[in-house]
Amino acid sequence: MMSMTTGLAELSILSMLLGLIIGSFLNVVIYRVPRGESIVSPGSHCPACGHALRAWELIPVLSFLIQKGQCRECQASISWRYPAIELLTGILFFLTAYISIDSGVHPARMVLNLAFVAVLIALSFIDLDTFRLPDVLTLPLLGFGILGAFLIPGSPGGWESVLSSLGAGGVFLLIALAYPQGMGLGDVKLVAALGAFLGFPAIFLSVFSGSFIGALAGIFLLITGQKRFRQQIPFGPYLALGAIFTLLWGTQIFDWYWTWIR
Repeated sequence: MMSMTTGLAELSILSMLLGLIIGSFLNVVIYRVPRGESIVSPGSHCPACGHALRAWELIPVLSFLIQKGQCRECQASISWRYPAIELLTGILFFLTAYISIDSGVHPARMVLNLAFVAVLIALSFIDLDTFRLPDVLTLPLLGFGILGAFLIPGSPGGWESVLSSLGAGGVFLLIALAYPQGMGLGDVKLVAALGAFLGFPAIFLSVFSGSFIGALAGIFLLITGQKRFRQQIPFGPYLALGAIFTLLWGTQIFDWYWTWIR
């Protein structure tokens, strides 16, 4: 028992360290994809002065702290969001790995779930910045969700993934057509991808929890004067938050629910 617990902790910590590194890469994705720039070339550099970052300047979180949030060459401020995204990705990778291993999820599906979480983080911050969910991320997410469901043992299965994707995406498409000011096609594609990864009925919990959190956040922003009535609010981050919540704890919530109603 002790060795199993130790192995679980070690793999989860390794996943967290991987998440810190992936989070650093996600910062590049979040910055460059909306601008139509390559995420490969040129290498990481200061956007203010163009200084090419050395390896020791790219250590997740630590480099930010060592450099006191400034570029080494031009002393331009580095946004706090860079280490925050690295930390967020590390924490979510730890939780995803820990819960997946503890639940006996197939290793390949765990890796797929880690990728799912990473893409959702990137999409969330891109949506916050631009009010857009780029096809270059949502469509591959949808494709890999369906492909993984067919090829990897576990839930959802292949056809469940397809039907959940079509059902959830279809409902949101109708909403987008009826109310284009409040719902974009990027949201439709994202929900379809969530359906592909989560299956039925988890997609409903995901959308409900994301919508509920989004509604509370919208009310808070209105009350505090940060947003005006009818002003656009990005929905992608809340959908992503609901999806990650469902991915991590959806099974336990459904188990509790069915026990409670019996």
